[in-house]
Amino acid sequence: MLNVALLGAGRIANVHARLIHDHPDTVLYSVSDIYADAASALAENYAARVLSAEEAIADPQVDVVLVATSTDTHANFSLQAARAGKAIFCEKPIDLDIERVKACVAEIKALGVPFMIGFNRRFDPNHAHLNRALRAGEIGSLEHLQICSRDPSPLPDDYLLASGGMFRDMTIHDFDMARFQLGEEPVSVSAVAAALVSPTVKEAGDVDTAVITLQTASGKIAVINNSRRSGYGYDQRIEAHGQKGCLTVQNVPTSTLIKITEEGGAQAQKPLHFFLERYQEAFSEQWKAFVAALKAQRPMPTSADDGLKALLLAEAAVESLKTQRVVNVNL
Repeated sequence: MLNVALLGAGRIANVHARLIHDHPDTVLYSVSDIYADAASALAENYAARVLSAEEAIADPQVDVVLVATSTDTHANFSLQAARAGKAIFCEKPIDLDIERVKACVAEIKALGVPFMIGFNRRFDPNHAHLNRALRAGEIGSLEHLQICSRDPSPLPDDYLLASGGMFRDMTIHDFDMARFQLGEEPVSVSAVAAALVSPTVKEAGDVDTAVITLQTASGKIAVINNSRRSGYGYDQRIEAHGQKGCLTVQNVPTSTLIKITEEGGAQAQKPLHFFLERYQEAFSEQWKAFVAALKAQRPMPTSADDGLKALLLAEAAVESLKTQRVVNVNL
């Protein structure tokens, strides 16, 4: 059994706590959070200890440190855990500062501890199925990838203002998905964007509506379109077009019911509301993959390098938006 120290007691930490508890090979050993009441409530649900982050990381009984705290603490806690010789699962991103991420990744590699970054969408069965189909050559050589990712509505203002911006917070998942499905690294990034949804976002100089284009050295093109507001649910679709056909992942609906009446028309159900519903199975498969890799002592399915490369693409998109130019990248 692997004892897991969970750092954080917020929304995503609660998801991880349940998955740790439900997995036959992991135990929720402790919970740490700056809000004592939140830590106590979560720990009580799973008969876990309440420890400070420093106590948990230093505890010799802890095998794994799961970092699900605020973004600005991810790098520090990951490094503390790495220096203590713990295996680490860290929610994205490692940090918002690219130089800080580079230094963190370099030290984690030098220490040689297992480290996995939380890009859960790779583990969604539908996205994984698409990836297998692409790698098997079912549509021949991939030529064009389209990724649609729209939140149901803007997140609270305090979150948006501390998020690091749309490209680093939201689109970073799509950058990772593009890398995953393309099968080769992008070499150029261009972005157009605007603040059309949230006055707070506009006042802060951020964006909430965007189209980003990536291109690989072989010419493959990926187009990402994002919005902080769909108005109808969590819109998550991918289309892969190749030399012999097309592969599509559609939204997961709240129900498979389709209504057709004598007045005509076919009315389908809305997509699931948000990421906790849409990617529930992905979070579960992600944790299983982490534990399996750790027990087998094989490389993690998503690495610190994956976190760094997604952030480099986000930084290139920010630069492209500012300069209105295509930005070259070297991943």
